[in-house]
Amino acid sequence: MPTPLIAGNWKMNGSRALVDDFGRAFHDADLPDGVAVALMVPFPYLAAAGRAFEATPLALGAQTLSDRPSGAFTGEVSGEMLRDCGARMVLVGHSERRTLFGEDDDAVLARVRAALGVGLVPVLCLGETLEERDAGRSEAVVLGQLEAVFDALDADERARLVLAYEPVWAIGTGRTATPEQAQAVHGAIRARLARYDAGLAAATQVLYGGSMKAANAVELLAQPDIDGGLIGGASLNVDEFLAICQSAG
Repeated sequence: MPTPLIAGNWKMNGSRALVDDFGRAFHDADLPDGVAVALMVPFPYLAAAGRAFEATPLALGAQTLSDRPSGAFTGEVSGEMLRDCGARMVLVGHSERRTLFGEDDDAVLARVRAALGVGLVPVLCLGETLEERDAGRSEAVVLGQLEAVFDALDADERARLVLAYEPVWAIGTGRTATPEQAQAVHGAIRARLARYDAGLAAATQVLYGGSMKAANAVELLAQPDIDGGLIGGASLNVDEFLAICQSAG
């Protein structure tokens, strides 16, 4: 079974004070054995978070990256810069990047390759909209997003990715997929991974990213193909996030 991973995504939220609060809370946190924890913080807080998270189980992550290594691209941040600030992983293809910033499958693939090229772990986000779900296209959309990246990678590269299924219709809307709905898509993802390689399917962490909270984490994490969570709003509260982490043991 893959190691459980609970990853928080602060999005465009947070502060230096919150970074320090998490560093203090997780310095002495009682976490279940074998549970990995990460926080994806906004770019301006990466260096401070790297310092605050030292001697804690928190791995540092970023929320996106440029597909270019360097150059005249004002406002962009490269993977090497993220590594230089201590980041170990990075979100790629988050639904907000796809819908608000126009990142299509080609752009997502380019960013995955950029992350892999500098030794970052890409957390590849997959998910369908409400319209796509209502049209019965959930699996087709999600597996299409997966294949657009995995078909272009070799076996060693595929093995270095984490996946996160995030139904767009269950993010910040007050709606949450039932554990059975979430498991159905996770199971389809796992089956598609097995078509590449059985070992890949067994080892790849597939996280659930649809409004997981302390109140529903235990039931979601009990599903056989859900290996952890990509946590949004609940990751901005130390106690709530810690409770989710403790549910993963």
